[in-house]
Amino acid sequence: MSVTSRLSLSHRGFCICGMTSSGRAATDERPTPCQIFAEARGIVDRIKSEAAKTPIMVHELRGGISALEGSGGNIAVLTGSDGKLLVDAGIGVSRSQVATALSGLGPDPITQLINTHWHFDHADGNEWLQAEGAQILAHENTRRHLTMAQRVEDWNYDFPPAAASALPVEVFATERRLAANGNTVALKYYGPAHTDSDISVYFEEADVLHTGDTFWTGGYPFIDYSTGGSIDGSIQAAEANLEIATDNTVVIPGHGHPVSKRSELREFRDMLISIRENVATLKAQRWSLQEIVSARPTAAFDARWGNFVIDPALFTKLVHEGC
Repeated sequence: MSVTSRLSLSHRGFCICGMTSSGRAATDERPTPCQIFAEARGIVDRIKSEAAKTPIMVHELRGGISALEGSGGNIAVLTGSDGKLLVDAGIGVSRSQVATALSGLGPDPITQLINTHWHFDHADGNEWLQAEGAQILAHENTRRHLTMAQRVEDWNYDFPPAAASALPVEVFATERRLAANGNTVALKYYGPAHTDSDISVYFEEADVLHTGDTFWTGGYPFIDYSTGGSIDGSIQAAEANLEIATDNTVVIPGHGHPVSKRSELREFRDMLISIRENVATLKAQRWSLQEIVSARPTAAFDARWGNFVIDPALFTKLVHEGC
């Protein structure tokens, strides 16, 4: 089934994170992203609750690759006689919906799972997928974060260590290549970007790139400073995506409509650079965070990026934290 709807859990769930951010900016001298997210108490639990009832939408791409939308981050699936290879696992409470979607892509067993990074909306489904036969591969920092208790300040949430059966069984440091279903799958570490565990997954023969959360469509991205993310690293990752993609490449973002292209990668990169420059200029002039937010350094981009998930005030704060 091929669909075009842009509405998914990855939007609806995270949307409640920033509900009150605009209101705080006018009254607090220096509100932090953590304070804003804390106002939407139980955000992770709310996202999981939404995932339990959200249907999965299947987007058929090419070369045996499909994208599943609706269980947290976008999931890529490569089907074929070698078995199903998944990129990202979604949220565990979506198991029944994801399993149904996978069954609809053919009878091949699940054999491999690649995590683009450690966040729960991309790796929470690891345990059930491993039980189904998936061997999990990820960057070494993904395994490290999943192995220990991990706090994300901006979500005001402490994640417990993942179960041993949910951990990647194989890790790499910089690059890795593997063959599956007629595709060479190239994995590459971005360096610290959205987190310090992000990797790209490029299906060379199909010319399909999964960026994980280094690229979002239709909204400002989240940057997780608690686990090594930064605005500068996010810009570097955007540049790396542009180096991989051509005008013919199908791009799967971490969040948003899961079928994108190089021109949208470029727009995303340019937006990050411009807002970082705007915020850094005001910060160098010793403007307070409140003054910078009030100056609306994102204004030129808000119509395109500011109406979803992370609102302009919150994204300004995230950029300010890293420049």
